[in-house]
Amino acid sequence: MKLITFTVPCYNSAAYMDHCIETLLTAGEDAEIILVDDGSKDDTGKIADSYAEKYPTIVRVIHQENGGHGEGVNQGIRNATGVYFKVVDSDDWLDTDALQKALAELRAHLNDEHPLDLMMANYVYEHVADNTRNIVDYKGILPEGRVFTWQEIGKFPPNKNILMHSVIYRTEILRQSGMELPKHTFYVDNIFVYQPLPQVKTIYYMNLDLYRYFIGREDQSVNEANMIKRVDQQLRVTRIMMNAVDVYALPPEQNKLRAYMLNYFSMMMAISSIFLTLDGSKEALAKRKQLWDDLKAHDGHLYRRCRFSVAEGCNLPGWLGSKISIGGYRIAQKLFKFN
Repeated sequence: MKLITFTVPCYNSAAYMDHCIETLLTAGEDAEIILVDDGSKDDTGKIADSYAEKYPTIVRVIHQENGGHGEGVNQGIRNATGVYFKVVDSDDWLDTDALQKALAELRAHLNDEHPLDLMMANYVYEHVADNTRNIVDYKGILPEGRVFTWQEIGKFPPNKNILMHSVIYRTEILRQSGMELPKHTFYVDNIFVYQPLPQVKTIYYMNLDLYRYFIGREDQSVNEANMIKRVDQQLRVTRIMMNAVDVYALPPEQNKLRAYMLNYFSMMMAISSIFLTLDGSKEALAKRKQLWDDLKAHDGHLYRRCRFSVAEGCNLPGWLGSKISIGGYRIAQKLFKFN
């Protein structure tokens, strides 16, 4: 059994996947690297196969019909043999020095009486447009240098949520959560970092800049124009999260987790609402109303919680309300540089 499985969903990634894979290979025999060729039309599949031939004890390749990023992750979870699991997108990479330290810490916890369920580390936005970096860390929010529980976490500010880039889950936690990411859908990383959280009992945070998140290509899913065009997929993800976890049913020892998950879901409602507002068409505004109506019908308590959050600021009615919502979004965009 391997210490960790890295799953790399790849779609037409031939131009940049080598850099990603080479950083993962520095983990050596501790790692299993599953390259999922998602029906690529370029040389992605050939490149993946060449790595499997060169590193047969480390690299495995799965060729599948195009199913989208989520199905690539699903395949990784189904086939993983590693104790721990991390998704690395094919245009991103890991810092190799930080990776060695993270693996050493994971290895040290293999024989703990209570298994370590989640390791977290920092991630870095690498902005191609202006060649700048934005480091997202959890200093002052999470204890450092020891195993802890949800009861010991601090409050997460809006720009420091738990993202796919920051997590290494114990593989069994992902399987126990029953999570199945939807096919042909962007933004499923939100489900990936949300639905399994109630299964997590033990956490370890390393103040390391491990994950390097490349941002700025026009074809990226987080590009604003693409997010407006794909807003129906954002709505699908938000609705899945709405139904995935009954946050108000979490036990008392997870009350701080409940607070975090409520804030995260409110953020998802905000994102869905603002991109429908940015679209501005009658159809889009009708979808925005329907989303909020569906939430109210699903869980009145959760609906009221979102109404008294930043999400409501992205759902202001009328022409003036839309102007105010978009103005607030533009300010946040400049401050946090998230797309």
